[in-house]
Amino acid sequence: MRVTSKGQVTIPIEIRQKLGIRSQSEVDFVVADDGRVYLVKRNGQPAANRFAALRGIATVKMSTAEIMALTRSEG
Repeated sequence: MRVTSKGQVTIPIEIRQKLGIRSQSEVDFVVADDGRVYLVKRNGQPAANRFAALRGIATVKMSTAEIMALTRSEG
């Protein structure tokens, strides 16, 4: 793997998939006592995935059509 003049490297797809690294994910490089460097995914979710964690937890028993009717009503 080659480092660019800007200090960038491409993380192989297999590693990104294994660690769950997607676009906008935050990662850290950790230097161990033996001099090895580890790539670790930061805790927390990227902004784009915050809503995905909430998917399916609504308790309202309304159809999409009923919800849309409420949002469109002028009353």
